[in-house]
Amino acid sequence: MAGTLYEKYGGFKTVSRIVMDFYEEALDSDAIGDFFADVDMPRLIDHQTKFIASLMGGPASFSDERLAIVHRHLGIKHSDFDEVARILAATLAEHGMDPNDIGEVLAAVESKRSLIVEADTE
Repeated sequence: MAGTLYEKYGGFKTVSRIVMDFYEEALDSDAIGDFFADVDMPRLIDHQTKFIASLMGGPASFSDERLAIVHRHLGIKHSDFDEVARILAATLAEHGMDPNDIGEVLAAVESKRSLIVEADTE
């Protein structure tokens, strides 16, 4: 049995495919698609792949301070965060991730909510 979800699901290559599929859905979302209108998507996909990999027990990691800084100016609301989590869960399921493992990844994402969501929004 693999030690981490990152190892269990095939490492960076798999996480990279998951993140690319996630952004295909996110860009089409009426709720959050506009957040990505003027974003350097290859750069964002690279960062998000490293972030998701780290949440799954992989090698890359980001400090909470850095996570807060890069999201601070975006005005992200709880409903936006919820939409990201919904799309991520669906994408992980499409890639064959076990429901318990999806729950573990979503719990790790949820633990970062206060760093990403604007403090005074819904």
